[in-house]
Amino acid sequence: MDQTLDKTDLRILRLLQSDGRMGNAEIAKRVNTSAATCHRRIQRLFAEGYVIGVRAQIAPKKVEMGTLAFVGVVLDRSTPESFGAFEEAIREMKLVLDCHIVAGDFDYILKIRVRDMADFNKLHADRLIALPGVRQTRTFFVMKEVVDNAPLVF
Repeated sequence: MDQTLDKTDLRILRLLQSDGRMGNAEIAKRVNTSAATCHRRIQRLFAEGYVIGVRAQIAPKKVEMGTLAFVGVVLDRSTPESFGAFEEAIREMKLVLDCHIVAGDFDYILKIRVRDMADFNKLHADRLIALPGVRQTRTFFVMKEVVDNAPLVF
């Protein structure tokens, strides 16, 4: 059962968000609790779904994935079946970092990282426009990443 978060829980969440490799002893020291208490709190935060994962952030350019694009997608029909088929297919596309249903001109916004424009062109021609129900796409290439994956503020 979810409990209300207190100041210590929020401090632990902030620390984990800023450095997921920080050890339990260091977190306990920074939030002024014992290591055992801190460990129990962290386990509870995971168990209750406040923390949904811990992973390294990879520098995209270092692994030759420096081109970032956002793609607006319009489906040909607005039915649960059409949305379901699209979502099932998009989950299989490993280059899609994020996929969100949005209000406005598009049904979905995709965040995609690729090597370069030629790589994106191939992905678009071979896979994106062939996704189930896709009527139209519009691509926005990022010229400069000003803020990316910023931590939550709470």
